[in-house]
Amino acid sequence: MGRTMDDAELAAWRGFLQAHARLVRDLDEELRAAHGLPLSSYDVLTTLESAPGRRLRMRELADAVLLSRSGLTRLVDRLEREGLVAREECEEDARGSFAVLTGAGLGALREARPTHHEGVRRRFLGALDAGEVTRLGALWSRVNT
Repeated sequence: MGRTMDDAELAAWRGFLQAHARLVRDLDEELRAAHGLPLSSYDVLTTLESAPGRRLRMRELADAVLLSRSGLTRLVDRLEREGLVAREECEEDARGSFAVLTGAGLGALREARPTHHEGVRRRFLGALDAGEVTRLGALWSRVNT
């Protein structure tokens, strides 16, 4: 059995979990109130916007936004009903499909982006100076490899 975490390790871990939970909750509430767009939907739209052709295979999109395939399917179904995303069948694989950002989805994303970016700055980045932001970005890169 491994060793237990010391106080500094526990503080770092619990701080991360608390900050993540609070930030996701607050940013989600803000986007919903201002734009009727949940944070999970915003994440899907931004991921599609940056993809080649503004489209991704469903399994690639699920991996990119850290959702289960079934969770992403339900979310894309909703976004499709709202006209923000369309599905295209994959010609090479009849079982696969693409999620494609629509013009309406791009418009909704562009409308919501300033709200989201300001919320991230106000709730998270504003607590850090420029050097800390740079160091934190490098640390997350190391942790996420």
